[in-house]
Amino acid sequence: MLDGFQSINLFSTNVPDMLVNILVAFICGMFIAWLYKITYKGPGYSVSFVNSIVLLSMITSVVIMVIGNNLARAFGLVGAMSIIRFRTAVKETQDIVYIFFGLAIGMAAGVGYHKIAFAGSLIIGAVVFAMSKSNATGIRKEEYLLQFSYSSKNGDDVPPYLDILKKYCTKYSLINIKSIAEGSQVEVSYYIKLKDINDSNILTKSLSSVSGVEYVNLYFDEEQF
Repeated sequence: MLDGFQSINLFSTNVPDMLVNILVAFICGMFIAWLYKITYKGPGYSVSFVNSIVLLSMITSVVIMVIGNNLARAFGLVGAMSIIRFRTAVKETQDIVYIFFGLAIGMAAGVGYHKIAFAGSLIIGAVVFAMSKSNATGIRKEEYLLQFSYSSKNGDDVPPYLDILKKYCTKYSLINIKSIAEGSQVEVSYYIKLKDINDSNILTKSLSSVSGVEYVNLYFDEEQF
């Protein structure tokens, strides 16, 4: 049965076509890497990851040309890949999207669908760029991220720092509470909107003066913009 599968190979193996496919993958991969560079807003920019996107697109195109329409080769590749263990953690969710982006474009280039590779890169790239610049899915810049630690010594049902937030903020939304020590000490995170932007220093000082409140930080959440 596998002998029949091995005879199925409709892809051209001449050198000019192979070089063109790899070149298309390289051009599209460079475009994806450039797009990643100008839209990235995470905690740490990685040059090696950007270079990997380009190489991933090219290698994928080669793999697709090797497999062609041959099912036996495809099964063999799956078996070979199963022995590889990838242990590098992906820091940003969007990085996974770019990995699939590079894979998809490399596949299109490998089968000779150059128009799809170029069109897909440009259309998806335009959407990514527009979303990055318009901030349509992010929080508004009037909002700050407020973080501080709080230790309830008296077991108050209503934390005393809420009176400070009501006084200086038009809006405050609790987004996270994390225990950071044994007992009742927790790290609290809020998205807040100040009544007056100039009151930011007053707010932090007022919170610091509340019993049980420590390590007050107020900043724009840069990763959301």
